[in-house]
Amino acid sequence: MALTVGERLGYDIKATEIAFMTAKTEALRSMGLTVAQYAALLALRDNPGISGAGIARACLVTPQASAATLKTLEAKGLVVREQDDWARNSRPNRLSDEGQRLIELADAAAGAVEQRMYDALAPADRDTLRRLLGQCRDAIAANP
Repeated sequence: MALTVGERLGYDIKATEIAFMTAKTEALRSMGLTVAQYAALLALRDNPGISGAGIARACLVTPQASAATLKTLEAKGLVVREQDDWARNSRPNRLSDEGQRLIELADAAAGAVEQRMYDALAPADRDTLRRLLGQCRDAIAANP
């Protein structure tokens, strides 16, 4: 039996994601950052020296997308990409002083969006939502 449009969970998940990403985009706009750039800076703040591949994994994007984002952040002077003669395919990355300053401002703004979602749910509801979303991911992965 096919699900009706009103029964499909994907719509609700996508609508929530769009509302969330739109709010984060607006919060970051005045700082000249995209959500992808913010996510990369956040990954770097929390994992100094992380490689581009590590940033891709942390941000749930492809290595190619991560490389493009890092290149932009480097051009803006927010990230320093170090050359390692022993590991030419893996360039450690770190925040510049300006990148460190900006991620603190950006995280306060983007974090406020997260906080609104967080505050809208009781602690037990947050745990339930995480559990249910995990079940959805597991169900999708189990039956490709």
